[in-house]
Parts: sequence; structure tokens; C-alpha cells
Amino acid sequence: MEFKNAQEAFEFYYNEISNNGINFSNTKTLFDQGFKIINPLDNTINTLFRKWNHQYAEAEWQWYLSGDRNLKGLEKTYGKVPEIWKRMAFDNGDVNSNYGWQWNRNNQLSRVIKLLKANKSTRQATISIYDGKEISEYIYDTPCTYSVQFTIVNDRLNMSVLMRSNDLWFGFCNDQYCFSRLQEMVSNELNIEIGTYYHYAHNLHVYENFLNLNK
Repeated sequence: MEFKNAQEAFEFYYNEISNNGINFSNTKTLFDQGFKIINPLDNTINTLFRKWNHQYAEAEWQWYLSGDRNLKGLEKTYGKVPEIWKRMAFDNGDVNSNYGWQWNRNNQLSRVIKLLKANKSTRQATISIYDGKEISEYIYDTPCTYSVQFTIVNDRLNMSVLMRSNDLWFGFCNDQYCFSRLQEMVSNELNIEIGTYYHYAHNLHVYENFLNLNK
């Protein structure tokens, strides 16, 4: 399935989940959903009933860029910390789901850029985020994203994001913004045009209290 931008994807799946999702752990859920966004940088959600906060998404992106996984970093970029992050944090304020901290571990992002510069046909330009080998650390905060992979096709940088679980209302809207900014950053490093963004979620859902708000 293809969408021209993130808003089109959000609106389609909000309706699809509301109408055809199954009841699963306080959500309506669709399983194994994959789709392509043709224009990744058309990444704002302007749907009136969603009231998406562009300022917050940009602050989250800047926090990721810093590589500092402590909530004080998010407070510095946004002025406050949403409650959902506080619930996920360790006692010292660190979280596992700061994706910038994750892609800097073992120099994954710089390695991806180096690989793509050396070989445009590489299949190894992958960032690992969720890691089952450190499951004991996922007490409060289990990263929702498995991995991000980059591939150059016809001199354009395509990107694929694979997620174990994705809340459409908050997670997708903010995650796609930050990941598309990552795709843009890598394409600039490589000095090539940005391609498509492919998004896959094993469990794509909307929590019950956010259903039927488009009526």
C-alpha cells in the first residue's frame, strides 16, 4: 500500500483500525501492516481531530540528535517532559527509547553512512534498536522499533522501519516525523536525493480512549 504523505497514512489507518481492528489489550489493533510513504518529508499531521503538536515532535527529534537519553535533555528542548516518558524512565531519568542514543551505540549511524558511501549496493546499512539480548533492561521501557534499514535504489535513499508495536495516535505520528528527519540527514550526508519511507508494524493499534474522535 502506498500513501503520498504521513497524514494520508494516519487518516487511512485511523479509520481502518476503528472500523476493522480487533479488540486486543485495551486497543483496537491491526496486525502485520506495511505501507510506503512516497514523500517522507511531507511529515506533518494536520488532521483537525488529531491536534498533532509539531513543536513537540521537533523537540523530540532534537533530543534524539543530542544522543542524551536522559529526560533532562527533552526538558531542555521542549520545556517539560510528557507523563508517558516519566512512566518509562529509570529512577535516574534515563530511557531506552531515545532512538538517537540507540543509533549512536556501537557507532551504528556513522557505520551506516560509511557503508553506503563505500558501496551503494550494500545490504548491511542497518541500525538495530530493540535487542532481545538485553531484555532484562526493559523493565519500564521496551523500544517499539526493531530496526531501521537504508538502501540506495536509483540514486535515491530509501528507508525501512520495522516495529514490533506501534500506537498510531502518538507513536506513529511522532516516530515517522523523527525517522523521516533521520532519512533526510543521512541523504544529506551522502549527497543524494531522498527516496521512499517504508513502515511496517506487527501490531498497529489505537487505544480505546482515542477511538471515534473523528465523528
